[in-house]
Order: sequence, then C-alpha cells, then structure tokens
Amino acid sequence: MAADPTLSITAASDRLELAPIGMWTTAHVETLEGLLSAAAPQALSGRSLTIDMQSVRELDTLGAWLLEKLSRSCGERGIEVQFLGLPERYRGLFEQIHKVNRRKAEKPGDKNRLMAGLEFVGREAIGIKAEFIAFLEMLAALSFALFRVIARPQNFRFTSAVYHLYRVGWQAIPIMFLITFLIGCIIAQQGIFHFRKFGADAYVVDMVGILVLREIGVLIVSIMVAGRSGSAYTAELGSMKMREEIDALRTMGFDPVDVLILPRVVALVVALPILAFLGSMAALYGGGLVAWLYGGMSPEIFIARLREAVSITHFEVGMIKAPFMALVIGLVACSEGLRVLGSAESLGLQTTNSVVKSIFLVIVLDGAFAIFFASIGM
Repeated sequence: MAADPTLSITAASDRLELAPIGMWTTAHVETLEGLLSAAAPQALSGRSLTIDMQSVRELDTLGAWLLEKLSRSCGERGIEVQFLGLPERYRGLFEQIHKVNRRKAEKPGDKNRLMAGLEFVGREAIGIKAEFIAFLEMLAALSFALFRVIARPQNFRFTSAVYHLYRVGWQAIPIMFLITFLIGCIIAQQGIFHFRKFGADAYVVDMVGILVLREIGVLIVSIMVAGRSGSAYTAELGSMKMREEIDALRTMGFDPVDVLILPRVVALVVALPILAFLGSMAALYGGGLVAWLYGGMSPEIFIARLREAVSITHFEVGMIKAPFMALVIGLVACSEGLRVLGSAESLGLQTTNSVVKSIFLVIVLDGAFAIFFASIGM
C-alpha cells in the first residue's frame, strides 16, 4: 500500500542520504524499526548524513524519535547530520524531541555525612508526625462513635461486640495461660538459682508476685494480644478495604467506625484486663510450682509469703494499665487496616506495621505508667 512507510537510501562516497516516505507513525512501529536498523550500519560508516523529510505523509512522536535516535547515534561518532524538507507542521514536534534526554546523567557524589544524617532525622520526624496524626484521627473518630452510642444505645452492635469478645478473649485463654505460666516458671527458677547464693530463697516470692502483678503479667499479655488479635484486626479491615466493602458501607449510609471499629475496640478493652488477670494467676501458679519442685518451698509457705509481699495496690496497678494498652492496640490495628491499598503486598506491610507499632507503644505506655505510679507512691 502507498501508505506503508519506506526508506530510500542514496549513497555517494562518504555521504549518505535517507528519504523517509509514507506514514511514519506508531501503527507501523515494527516496519520502521526494521528500516532504520537496516540503514544504521551505512549511516554510521559515513562522514555525513542527510535526512530528506519532504515525502513523509504523516509523522508522530514515535517516528520522530526513531529518526532522532539515529541522528544522535551518528552525532556521537562525529558524523554531521542534517534534516532537509521538514514540513512546518512537524517542526515543533521535532524541536521537542530534540530536547529530550539531552542532559547526561549525573554521577551520584559523596554526600556529607552530617547533612545525610540530618536529612534522615528530618524524614523520620515527618514520618512520625504523620503516624501520630493518623493515630489521633482514629482516636477522635472512635470518641465520636462512642458519644453517638451513648446518646443512642440501641445503635451499638452488641452481637458483633460479643462475637469479637469471644474471639479475642475466650479463644485466647489457652495460649495466654501457657505462655504466662512458663514466664512465671522461668522467673521463679532464675530467682531461686541466684538468691540461693545469698540464702535469700524466700525473696523469690516477693520478686515473682510484684513483677507478675505490676508489670510482667499485663505486659506479656498485651504483647501477645497485639500479635494475635491486633494483626487479625488489621488483616480483616485491610481485606475489606481491598474488596471495597468499606466503601460499600459508606455508600449505604453506614459509618465504618460505628459498624466495624467500635465493636472490635470495645471487645479488646473488655477482654484484655480479663486475660491479664488470668495470665497473672497462671504466672503465680507457675512460680509457686517451681518454688515447690525446684526450691523446696511448700505451697503453704509460698502463699503465706505472697500475702505478706503483695498488696492490693500491686494488683490495681496492673489492672489499671490493661484497658489503656487494649485501647492503644485497637486504635493502631484499625488505623493500619484502613490504610491498606489495593495489593496483597500493602496488606502484609500494614499488618507487620500494626504489630510492630502496637508492641512499641505498649512498652512505651508501660514505662510511662511506671513513672506515673512511682510519682504518686503506688
């Protein structure tokens, strides 16, 4: 067909003339690449190259770029290149193509270590600020949802809350019992092993009782809940986000915070103190068992010593921490779930972030509570 592109080649000594003919457009890309590939060896072996454009019927960006690419290859070898007969309507296109990628890539220089360090700190600070704002936004949304439920209790999804309480509470009891029991055993064994050198075996009871009720019991349970239930919340909400179920809820006039997040967080706030209490009891039982079998301390003596060493204040300190830790875990888990994008990679990344951030904040919160209770004498 007359519209098919062709390339006329005329050679005279060290001079080569190319005359593109026809339609040099994207529709004929394979033909154009073949024509220029065949002409390139001759063009690169001469001293000058002339490209006559007057027979081109149509030209688009692809055709112009292929000719410009050949022109640049010749120019790099010192071959003089000249375009003739370029129609006025294509002159602007050629000028734009001629300017593309003209700057050579700059080699990365050695950065000043101090400036690089400051840049890293600045970027991390901006990232922490964004994370903190997202956390506060989720806290505010949850607070408004709670106020709406208080104003209209019939709108609270009680069935959903009970279901999530069963999942994060009842189903978690066996693994919590096992882990806290083992932690109590380890603390008691290490305490007896070292205190025995000083003849202070009885103080193992003080250490186990105070550590478990004030710190270790609630902290271990919170970390396990963050890894078990927090990751599940993030994965569930992230999957809903990927399947556009959350957008569908908004389209139907429902607030996702009321429907999905509030029941989950309420269930977590109720379940974690119960799990912390049961975990503390399991840890004390493990410590007493090791003190009996490994340290030769009878259960009667262990319980009597525990009553002397531990007061209700130690128990209150641990229980006061539990709801706040549950709230932090729930907020972080739900916030990360709503930030999932449309890929499985994003879901995995946000789930990992949820667990890491929850554990970090739980430990920071535990330290803050320790300072606060010490300052008020508890």
